[in-house]
Amino acid sequence: MPEKRATNGDESAAKKPKMENPGFCGHFEGDGLTVKELMSQGLGLTYDDVLLLPSYIDFPVDIVDLSCQLTRNITLKAPFVSSPMDTVTEENMAIAMALQGGIGILHNNMTPDLQAKMVASVKRWRNGFILEPIVLGPDATVGDVVSIKEQRGFCGIPVTEGGAQHGKLLGLACSKDIDTVTDMATPLQKVMVPAAELVLGKTSAASPITLDSAQELLHKSKKGYLPIIDEDGKLQMLCSREDSKKNREWPLASLDKRQQLLVGAAIGTRPDDKERAAKIAAAGVDVIVIDSSQGNSLYQIDMIKHLKASFPEVEVIAGNVVTKGQAKNLIDAGADALRVGMGAGSICITQEVMAVGRPQATAVYQVSEYATKERGVPVIADGGIKNVGHICKALTLGASTGMLGGLLAGTTEAPGEFFYSNGQRLKKYRGMGSIEAMQQGKESGKRYLSDQQKVQVAQGVSGAVADKGSVHGFVPYLYKGLQQAAQDIGYRSFIEVRKEAYAGNVRSERRTPAAQAEGNVHGLHSYEKKLFATSA
Repeated sequence: MPEKRATNGDESAAKKPKMENPGFCGHFEGDGLTVKELMSQGLGLTYDDVLLLPSYIDFPVDIVDLSCQLTRNITLKAPFVSSPMDTVTEENMAIAMALQGGIGILHNNMTPDLQAKMVASVKRWRNGFILEPIVLGPDATVGDVVSIKEQRGFCGIPVTEGGAQHGKLLGLACSKDIDTVTDMATPLQKVMVPAAELVLGKTSAASPITLDSAQELLHKSKKGYLPIIDEDGKLQMLCSREDSKKNREWPLASLDKRQQLLVGAAIGTRPDDKERAAKIAAAGVDVIVIDSSQGNSLYQIDMIKHLKASFPEVEVIAGNVVTKGQAKNLIDAGADALRVGMGAGSICITQEVMAVGRPQATAVYQVSEYATKERGVPVIADGGIKNVGHICKALTLGASTGMLGGLLAGTTEAPGEFFYSNGQRLKKYRGMGSIEAMQQGKESGKRYLSDQQKVQVAQGVSGAVADKGSVHGFVPYLYKGLQQAAQDIGYRSFIEVRKEAYAGNVRSERRTPAAQAEGNVHGLHSYEKKLFATSA
């Protein structure tokens, strides 16, 4: 007697093959529920309540593509976004996340000037062509070069006529040219390498130089810098050996059109946040995150409209939201992506204190079904992500990326110093709605619309997390874990997983508490849970 196939009221859907895949034999009766069926039971589900069923594998894990949309116009090679929390993301974390294919969102619990400085620092870390190099005139001094090196961290300064940024190139002053000079008042024209002795790249409107050819010329010259000039000998841009080396070392790096690292920064919804937005936009920020625990407000809608009108080149991520109605208002205002989550974070107590929020798996699915499926706006799953399996579930349920807070807290790149307690190496981690965070920077309270209140009600706590090592070890583990998860589900990318989940071809089940216990380590007297190992 032939087995019964599940039809879900649609015979054609049941018979339709997932792909041209000889190993895929359809869904049999009892083979779980579609995601829509699972999420239509009127229950609020968390990630732990959901389990995905495996399918057929006919491809190696290494070909799984984790590329994703952060916003309408920004694509990442890895679906990881570090949270704008003051114990998670400052410049070191933002640089590390971008190098690993994701992006970091700088927190705003600091002055606007400091936040803009951090944005600029991330953007300067890596360049393709340096289109606006720092230059000096021939009468500038060795002391001027030393000052630039101390402030900016590099020392390859083109010397041009009159110190004009795109003036005629006269020479180049590097560390080796000034290291032995004791008189800081020595003019650069006496120590620089003249233009006639330099290896130069040449470009023109008719024959523009490419980055690959410039880097090849730089490598052959064995020099640290390659000035690039036009037909009139005027400096157009600069290429750096150090930047070329970074290109090779970080193949997944998230880059803008200038080949600089992508970076985001958070702002609030108060009038003075417009000034903050202007400063970080001028510093080169790629995406602005409007940071609010409840994003469906007149204040945020007005801020979205202001940002889109004032800085059209900067993407805007709005939120947080957990319902389709909230999402509609922010998308209508011009949001390029949405953060989804309210009260699901490990250090968040909004659901407990305010009795408002939504279980995260349900929130991600319901908002994504409207925002992404109907409106084409990517969703960022923000909160409740404790492990790589939770990221997999978020991406399957409709999110394009996952925002990581507690998962990255305790890494080397997270702000703060390590300390020891009972022999364990720890680092502080706190919610932006904690009293400590709201009182320290004064900006965090804006996220909860409580900065002007005499009595501030906490919506977060402060704590500590264990040392996780460097992001450059931990994030590759997350990346590989997601590749293996997609392989088990039977698809070559999470874009495909998400599409097939909506089509009913990815099956799932709701887990009882007993099933959740069974799916975790159990029955052992003691054990060591080592998450990953790297080969030599």
